[in-house]
Amino acid sequence: MLPFDAGHPGLPPRFHARVAPTQVAAPRLVALNRPLAELLGADPEVLASPEGVAVLSGNAVAPGSDPVALAYAGHQFGSFVPRLGDGRAILLGEVVGRDGARRDVQLKGAGRTPFSRGGDGRAALGPVLREYLVSEAMAALGIPT
Repeated sequence: MLPFDAGHPGLPPRFHARVAPTQVAAPRLVALNRPLAELLGADPEVLASPEGVAVLSGNAVAPGSDPVALAYAGHQFGSFVPRLGDGRAILLGEVVGRDGARRDVQLKGAGRTPFSRGGDGRAALGPVLREYLVSEAMAALGIPT
């Protein structure tokens, strides 16, 4: 499984909300980035197993994971909004990779969070795959994602 090292629990509650991903029926693996899994110290075969798919789909919580939705502030529709946050993304945890770099592992489209608004919650497969492809293209150009 992924070797989670939750770095966010020490943050004050205003920066996150603990949440549980919404479970899905009969999840299946569509694609697996094997080089990234290995960089993160995970066995790709374990991630592709039923137990791994359960964690990657949000149906199970891996040891060391402490799922949260992150809060942030920003400008929206021309006004400053002091309390925004991830409306459909859940941070499963942080992983320190084999290269020593700390990376967030996030589940997109994991269901509604305390920061959700009208259209938030789930994500369709097409847009998520597009984000994955763009992320891979950026990585190939040397731009960290």
